[in-house]
Amino acid sequence: MTKRNNLLIFILTIGVFGILNTEMGVIGILPDIAEHFQVSISKAGWLVSIFALGVAIAGPTMPLLFSGIDRKMVMLLVLGVFLMGNIVSIFTSSFTVLLITRVIPAFFHPIYCSLAFTVAADSVSKEEAPKAVSKVFIGVSAGMVVGVPIVSFLNNAVSFEMAMAFFAIVNALVFIATLLFVPSMPVKEVLTYGEQLSVLKKLNTWISIAAVIFINSAIFSIYSYFAEYLQTVTKMSSNTISLMLFIYGGANIIGNILAGKLLVKSAIKSVVTFPFVLGAVYIILFFTGQFTIPMAIITLIWGILAGIGGNINQYWITSAAPKAPDFANGLFLSSCNIGTTIGAAVGGLFISEMGTQYVILVGLLSLILTTVFILLRNYMCSNTNGQAPIFIDTEKSP
Repeated sequence: MTKRNNLLIFILTIGVFGILNTEMGVIGILPDIAEHFQVSISKAGWLVSIFALGVAIAGPTMPLLFSGIDRKMVMLLVLGVFLMGNIVSIFTSSFTVLLITRVIPAFFHPIYCSLAFTVAADSVSKEEAPKAVSKVFIGVSAGMVVGVPIVSFLNNAVSFEMAMAFFAIVNALVFIATLLFVPSMPVKEVLTYGEQLSVLKKLNTWISIAAVIFINSAIFSIYSYFAEYLQTVTKMSSNTISLMLFIYGGANIIGNILAGKLLVKSAIKSVVTFPFVLGAVYIILFFTGQFTIPMAIITLIWGILAGIGGNINQYWITSAAPKAPDFANGLFLSSCNIGTTIGAAVGGLFISEMGTQYVILVGLLSLILTTVFILLRNYMCSNTNGQAPIFIDTEKSP
């Protein structure tokens, strides 16, 4: 049973990697996409923000609509949609068509990722659930550590079309693995839509959503234009930029490993400290980002913190709605992508008006708002007699 669960979690992890790779992989080649389709860098940034907006819109609804259907069938449907979109993106010469191939899969994105987190948690004991979820989160980081730099490398060394083909290949492999090795997973206990939607009656849920939106905005307002920043501010070559993206993604995996332990052993301290530590890193980045060696060190630390932040986001919302895990994970994905949309859009605006270096200010402003909602949730929890639990500090690692 353990081997079967490990195989299932591995396929889910690669599946999430394929989905997130499609979403985030273009970040490393935004300047090249802008040149390839003869559009501005801020317009090329729509490929990130419009995908995130699609996920944000679909996050609360699509997992809810598909919550009663056999999970294997739903996963195959989503992977098939992504695969078709990837194939079209390889051959199109129209930026508008490319945007469309991003929008349609984006609406199916939260279905797969929500199921992946829920299935991973359900496949092990309650005590082991955070660790299982953190393994699936490695798929998110792998989309950066493997996906983004490989796409960047393929674009530079071969062609734009080959870079886009990488998305299709990964999703095709996951589709086949799911078809062959994932067992049928009919939903045994179906919650009504009303039961799942009732979590929205809690003010704590909305405060959690706001905090997650600004955490993601703080990270992706800058990361969405990271390649542009390294090119124009740090003056790095294309190959060096690929290496930096690799460092960031590798650090994300380290952050995922650390996050599981931190959230189990010292959740309150970890969450409250997070925006202050990330803010300090951004301030240093603002003043030393033009230097290569400091930038490499900052990228490593930033990547670790971003990995921790992703786990905090998922834990933050699902702990506010533990009775509706699929819907809560949908809310988590929606909140994250609203944050990505806001961050990428405002970041692009700052770059257009002030210059690439000043995109850091968007991250700092987002962190200030993050801190406000973290402290507000903490305060409300302490005044509601535990009716809306925020942290589960009683869980210890075995």
